[in-house]
Amino acid sequence: MTAVTDREATGAPPRLVGPRRPLEPAFRLTLLVSLVIAVLFLVILLVYVVTEGWPRLDARLWENFPSRLFPERAGAQSAIFGTVYVIALTAVFCIPIGVMTAIYLEEYADRERWYNRIIELNIQNLAAVPSIVYGILGLGIIARGIGLGITLITAALTLSLLVLPVVIIAAREAIRAVPNSIRQGSLALGATQWQTIWRQVLPAAVPGMATGAILALSRAIGEAAPLLLLGAVTHITFSPASLTDSYTVLPIQIFNWIKEPEAEFHTLAAAAIVILLTILLAMNSVAIWLRNRYQKRW
Repeated sequence: MTAVTDREATGAPPRLVGPRRPLEPAFRLTLLVSLVIAVLFLVILLVYVVTEGWPRLDARLWENFPSRLFPERAGAQSAIFGTVYVIALTAVFCIPIGVMTAIYLEEYADRERWYNRIIELNIQNLAAVPSIVYGILGLGIIARGIGLGITLITAALTLSLLVLPVVIIAAREAIRAVPNSIRQGSLALGATQWQTIWRQVLPAAVPGMATGAILALSRAIGEAAPLLLLGAVTHITFSPASLTDSYTVLPIQIFNWIKEPEAEFHTLAAAAIVILLTILLAMNSVAIWLRNRYQKRW
């Protein structure tokens, strides 16, 4: 009598097992070793930065302003506030535009139209443009062409252009992940296309949109190259109070301290790096929480 397997008894198709390639274990081992090396170097870097900056991880760092003459009393208050203001303005500018662009491209645009294809091609290409090019664009058009000068709003607009393609792509993927059956059911019940988008599609896509937007802003918060061209390299001893004020940000302040010959400034730079990493980890943690809290499985 022929033995009947469990899969045959339940009517499941037989499991196909391909031939085991001799190089597969070596390839998997190479990937594992690469991962271990990357994580090890990251841990070493974090430990070094925290150890180096530990003596200045106190209230002086966020309560005092920078000083070129007295490193023991110097702080990064202006850079911390400048970073928060720049990123907040960047979010105000780029997130609404990115979400509305994604809605148009996914829900309204006719992909057979030549101008819609050009828009999609440019969005994909702009996501890979080096950040220094956006700095040149911001200096030439926003600062000098429009006349906004080297100000806080110029930096925010430039960084908005930098991360806007990423926000659009992430929002489009989130909208695309919503099943068409939800749209069809809403339309079948008499809702208009905009009511369907506003009440059904967008609420379901919010977790993906929020995650993509926060990750894009996390990239912007660490950018230094475009801001070097926009006046953030100056020595600022006050927190910005308006959109037309001068400013500095943490990456630029770290860059300024690293250039100084005194060892005390290098300790300050390491402490500021820890502050910047803390802000980045907090933003990424919020993105992970939003994804896990509100994500739906279709």
